[in-house]
Amino acid sequence: MAGLDRSVEFAKERGYKVLAPIDEAFERGEITQAEWHARVLAVVEPAYLSATTEQMGSGNSGTREEWEESRGLIMEAIDGPGTFLDVGCAKGLLMASIERWSRERGLVVEPYGVEISPRLAAVARSRYPAWADRIWAANADGWQPPTRFQFVRTGLEYVPVRQRERFVRHLLENVVSPGGAVDRREEQREPRGVGDRSQPAFLGMAERSRSTSAARPPRRRDLGRLARSPLTSAAG
Repeated sequence: MAGLDRSVEFAKERGYKVLAPIDEAFERGEITQAEWHARVLAVVEPAYLSATTEQMGSGNSGTREEWEESRGLIMEAIDGPGTFLDVGCAKGLLMASIERWSRERGLVVEPYGVEISPRLAAVARSRYPAWADRIWAANADGWQPPTRFQFVRTGLEYVPVRQRERFVRHLLENVVSPGGAVDRREEQREPRGVGDRSQPAFLGMAERSRSTSAARPPRRRDLGRLARSPLTSAAG
């Protein structure tokens, strides 16, 4: 365990040192948003592809039990049957986990995924061939999906800081079904591994899209309390 702790701490420090200058270059106007995405992908993609555990290949450097605990918080936003989109689905583990957790609760939730890395999307399709036609390789920022989804999970760190509010608005207006929910995770900016860019750090919010039906008005559920629950992920 001590060896694992040392390797995780090294990954955190390396990830911060590599990714922070990319953010800073964008803030100074030295690179475009397209270049920001390309540079971040060049760092993150190899880390995910070379991951030695299933959960590391989907953005969590902890154990399987820690994956269940930290990612399981997303189920707080899923309050009924429907469709679930994982933005940044990587190798598809969260899609499979949400389907299983929902089934264990007596809910039928159909998982979908969108991934900016074509190579990671291809891995996800090969791992879950039954869902191959519902895993898209695309940048979710500006993406127009062929259908909308009741539940959407995203990380705010998938776009530069200045673009996050607009990104969430795009998801609410173009990706989430009327009355659906976006579960978004804001990452605390501290040294963190390149494979841990969507860890729930201090804020989680399920935000409802505006419904055209008067019977189901828009509502917001504050999940901030969940972030205060003990999270034992080695990456946290």
